[in-house]
Amino acid sequence: MKHLKTLLILLFVTALLLTACAPAGEPVLKATGNVTSETRWTDAQLQKMELVSADYTDKEGVTTTYTGVPILALLEEAGMKDGATAVVFVASDGFTSEVTLDELKGCANCIVAFNDDGTLRIVMPGFSGKQQVKGVIELQVK
Repeated sequence: MKHLKTLLILLFVTALLLTACAPAGEPVLKATGNVTSETRWTDAQLQKMELVSADYTDKEGVTTTYTGVPILALLEEAGMKDGATAVVFVASDGFTSEVTLDELKGCANCIVAFNDDGTLRIVMPGFSGKQQVKGVIELQVK
């Protein structure tokens, strides 16, 4: 009985160690298109990047502060190629919105933000509400 208890404790500790070493979830965001290689990020990887805050005021006048990763930092990590001109934000429901790279370069606090429900969204202060894509899963570089 003593050996069984020791074995169970050893198996439990081993399982904990293996869980800690496993990848932190499935990718939740990817960059595709005019990049050096398709890049995928898990939620844990995004959370470890430099995070910034951005305020967004919706059409009802309610301002919310979001935290997330600057879009330009993600594009840089993905190796955006010379000649890129725009980025299309793709939502999980198929909705898309496009902004020019010039517009994006002028927006240091345009971010891929974390929602409380575990999804991501685009927050671009001063831009159209149609560009605030909820449930974003892909950044397509054109």
